[in-house]
Amino acid sequence: MVLLTPKLRFSHLPTHFHFTKLRFCSFSSSSSSSSSSQFSPWSGLQSWRDSPLNEDRFWGTSGPQPLSNTEVPNTPAALEASASSLAELGSLVLSTSDPLTKSKLSHLAFSRWRNEGLPIGLCQPPSRPARPTNPQLVSPKEIPDPKNSGLPLNAYLLHNLAHVELNAIDLAWDTVVRFSPFYHILGDKFFADFAHVADDESRHFAWCSQRLAEIGFKQVEFSLSAVC
Repeated sequence: MVLLTPKLRFSHLPTHFHFTKLRFCSFSSSSSSSSSSQFSPWSGLQSWRDSPLNEDRFWGTSGPQPLSNTEVPNTPAALEASASSLAELGSLVLSTSDPLTKSKLSHLAFSRWRNEGLPIGLCQPPSRPARPTNPQLVSPKEIPDPKNSGLPLNAYLLHNLAHVELNAIDLAWDTVVRFSPFYHILGDKFFADFAHVADDESRHFAWCSQRLAEIGFKQVEFSLSAVC
């Protein structure tokens, strides 16, 4: 079984930038008011930034709730503990192939950075995010529509969504790690926001995976369109 997901290419992102290629734009005072009104930030941005760490990673009968056991199986605990910066933690997430472990490790990474006040640091991302042997990544042309998939529609959609969330985790952490050399230009909030997004997406992935398991399916059972 194969499902469609957005085709995103990490290889198109440069592993290195040169300062000479960065361009800065300035605006006259006459245009500043119109620009700020046209590109006003999301009204909930500050409250989202200030929100406490979200531990609701299990979907219970009454909605999201914390897990009773936060242990991460198969996690390279020594490596996670030895990471001393957000960029190093992000690189560890990107190098983790098991989807559920990646999701849980993503939350641990964000939690450590928030609770321990780790620096952004400096690290290089892997050439592409790690993935398990299964599911197989195939061309989008090989993906059938829902009617010909042989799956219940709910499983088809949930599996698709889980794959999107998994890619979102990697995209957010790749941004953190790839642009870590430019921390002094981009500022703390840039990295804080992307790490926060990665944590949110890891929680969404956990919910999708939980529901797939509850209806008798696993996220790794079906082939997917290649995204890297």
